[in-house]
Amino acid sequence: MNKNMTDNAEKEQKNSSAKAENESDVKNKPDEKNKGKSNDENKKDSEDKKTANEIENLKKELEETKNKYLVMLAEYDNFRKRSQKEREGTYSEAYADAIKTLLPVFDNIERANSFTDSKGIAEGLAMILNQFTASLGKLGIEEFGKAGENFDPNIHNAIMNVTDETLGENVIAEVLQKGYKRGDKIIRFAMVKVANCG
Repeated sequence: MNKNMTDNAEKEQKNSSAKAENESDVKNKPDEKNKGKSNDENKKDSEDKKTANEIENLKKELEETKNKYLVMLAEYDNFRKRSQKEREGTYSEAYADAIKTLLPVFDNIERANSFTDSKGIAEGLAMILNQFTASLGKLGIEEFGKAGENFDPNIHNAIMNVTDETLGENVIAEVLQKGYKRGDKIIRFAMVKVANCG
């Protein structure tokens, strides 16, 4: 029985030894794909595949970003065109409203032109002047620059200087051309003579 045990032990040892050699061969045996390649080459192939995948992903991201940019550019262009149209429309409407306000004055000038007597002409001109002043008021335009006001270089244009003891220093002696403004916007500066300019 001792001999049988020894024989069995020897067989088991040979079997385990053969099994270990087979496993070692399987580990060291290159697979069919990588047959004839070293570990460094396998690593490089793996890195190349990884890099190729990253490049594909980056290309997709770039394409998506490019598409987003093109959409945004188109939206901005549409916005710009729409804004331009609105501005032009607003300007046209304001222009038409201003002309519409002044047309009755023109009508009255034509009527005054048909008068032959001086009294009718004088009355017609007075009416036109009143109507024109009212039309400017409707447009929000105010006149400024009156004799006796203090001279303000921000709104008055002094074209002459006179000495007048009855007037104070830097006082408007005479208005040669009225000034007009709308709110804070000066449309035309008043041309004036200034008294006792120091």
